[in-house]
Amino acid sequence: MNGQSKILDELIGMLCAERGEAVPPLTESQKPDFFRALCNVRPPMPAPKGFLRLQDEYLSARTAERGIVDVNALPCNGDGIALWRGDITRLNADGIVDACNERLLGCFHPLHGCIDNVIHSAAGIQVRLDCAQMMRGMSEPNGKVRVTGAYNLPSRYIFHTVGPVVYGGVTAENERDLKNCYLACLDKAREMELKTLAFCCISTGEYRYPKREACRLAVQTVRDWKRRADGGPKVIFDVYAEEDEEIYARELRKTDR
Repeated sequence: MNGQSKILDELIGMLCAERGEAVPPLTESQKPDFFRALCNVRPPMPAPKGFLRLQDEYLSARTAERGIVDVNALPCNGDGIALWRGDITRLNADGIVDACNERLLGCFHPLHGCIDNVIHSAAGIQVRLDCAQMMRGMSEPNGKVRVTGAYNLPSRYIFHTVGPVVYGGVTAENERDLKNCYLACLDKAREMELKTLAFCCISTGEYRYPKREACRLAVQTVRDWKRRADGGPKVIFDVYAEEDEEIYARELRKTDR
């Protein structure tokens, strides 16, 4: 049994004890997902003694295993915008953008593939604790941004923004709310004097905003903001699917003309 496995055993034991449950029989390959699932469903409450130290040791090692991507090495177009396809939790940007729900507490669905779940799972339970302290049971409106530390990620900060949910066709309000997500994040990044900011594809997953329309709005909004600001942070559009990469690459070529 290696060191990481032993740490997982301790972490899983703490979380199961917290829930008043026995640790089930687990294979080595099942342990990482089981630990992640326990963290996904865990409410924002103080951690057991010693938990954060062990969690941080484990998650920081997982971050190193995934490999850190230097955003400063990513090529930009003429507007200071870069495109990269992959896991946003690998980017060492000053800030990465999390498309979150209105509670701002992350995704409670075990092992869900949404960006909110992925970021919280890789960063650590401190993010949910910070968000809970900020929100105090309130709901966050669309188009705003809240900032927490990134903890066990290679980035410095997580920008939490709530995008619009599309029911049927895209409305003028949906467009305005999505645009405001990008503007709020850019304004906050400039206020914080950040050099790099990585955006996920806000609202295009579970929130059903059509990908091509969201991409056009995102690229145009960022390009216009950067021109008005005469620069601002280097922006990275992070996509995960090959289809999204093609959509963004096509749109970015248009803005270069």
